[in-house]
Amino acid sequence: MNLWNCLELGFKEMWAHKIRSLLTMLGIILGVSSLIAMSALVTGIEKGAKEALIAIGGLQKVRIEAAEVPAAQQHLSDQAPGITLPDVYALRNSAPLVAEISPEMRVFNATLSANERYFRPFVCVGVWPIALEMTEHVIAQGRMLNQIDDELARSVCVVGTATRDELFGSPEELGYELNPVGRTILINRQPFTIIGMFQHYESERQRKERELAALQPRPAAATTGPARSRGWGGRGRGGGFVFWLKNATVFVPLNTVWVKLRSGGAGGSTRDSDSATAASPDPRLSSLEVKIANPDLLTESLQQIRNVLLCTHKGIEDFSFRTQEEWAENINTFVRNTRLSGGIIAGISLVVGGIGIMNIMLASISRRIREIGIRKSIGATTSDIFLQILVESVALALLGGLAGLAVSFGLARALVAISPTENAPIITLPVMILAFSSSVVIGVLAGLFPAFKAARLDPIEALRYE
Repeated sequence: MNLWNCLELGFKEMWAHKIRSLLTMLGIILGVSSLIAMSALVTGIEKGAKEALIAIGGLQKVRIEAAEVPAAQQHLSDQAPGITLPDVYALRNSAPLVAEISPEMRVFNATLSANERYFRPFVCVGVWPIALEMTEHVIAQGRMLNQIDDELARSVCVVGTATRDELFGSPEELGYELNPVGRTILINRQPFTIIGMFQHYESERQRKERELAALQPRPAAATTGPARSRGWGGRGRGGGFVFWLKNATVFVPLNTVWVKLRSGGAGGSTRDSDSATAASPDPRLSSLEVKIANPDLLTESLQQIRNVLLCTHKGIEDFSFRTQEEWAENINTFVRNTRLSGGIIAGISLVVGGIGIMNIMLASISRRIREIGIRKSIGATTSDIFLQILVESVALALLGGLAGLAVSFGLARALVAISPTENAPIITLPVMILAFSSSVVIGVLAGLFPAFKAARLDPIEALRYE
């Protein structure tokens, strides 16, 4: 008996007992579909998290922040200088493993206003022009701050799309894309001219959904009277917290923040220093953004930065590092653990499906003992019987695997409807191949014992079976 005949007999047997065969395949279907759907969901989460990691600078970015001095140096706490511009120049001159460095002087609790609207951006910060490269921002309208703006402490700023939407109206609200360059806003009651706007940031999934929505007809927006700030809602969210953070960023020249917004009379916050006064604004920086030249030398780079800062701070360690490496490790750990736990659950489903196949094949053999005896008595060999039973078992697993692939696509679509847009499930070909191959292996393993049992039946005893 050739393989084709075995397949033909196997499918005829399955067709003759359709309900039984479907119930038998159910475990395989659930195992394959759950394995693919779980992997698709984890892949989507991983992609969204890595998009966000790239959006804030990747693994090369390190933030240096002020910190409490160690317990052993508490007696020197009143001498701690904090993060200052001399640290920037020292790192430039003495830390060759540092590629770029950008000082930041934040305006805490900044309030922006225009057109009788108010908005509190997530980040309002004084920076140097290098901040554009450090933060992975792209100018969509106007220009970036330059060195002259900083030296002259000009009252200019570059805003994100969230700020534009909150103060002047979003494209959905106005019906067109407004260019805010040249307009004046108030930052803590001081006038600033917008000279540039960043591009809108969003996840890939959010971008596709927005483009699709733009193709759909929509009613014209109607508004009456001045609108209030929409707070944290609206288009500025753009597909996740990290993208919202970039859209809600306002850049001001660093010197401007120090001279005009850090002074007590300017309405700015003095959170960075309890001793800041209107006559002498706090000169300390909020943080330093550092880009490492080689991510593979991160440990060496951090040690080099630490040594330089200890020299400028006279041995007082009143600073700390915040890297993205821990975030990346957390992402990888989460993905690995989720795939492992999901794979174990899916594997259990496949094993249960294999046990079901084995059980049905054993029951089928008990019902067909006399048939097997007749076939052996007229010339069927042991290998023919073995192959026939094994092929029937594999055929059940194959059909279950194919059905599981089909179900997984439907399950992935259902997950799209309930999962965050930036974490939409992504079905990959290697996982489909793995799941289908697992169903085939389960079919082979489940059919081995019944096939051996059928092949070893004595034809004389089988013919006597009633």
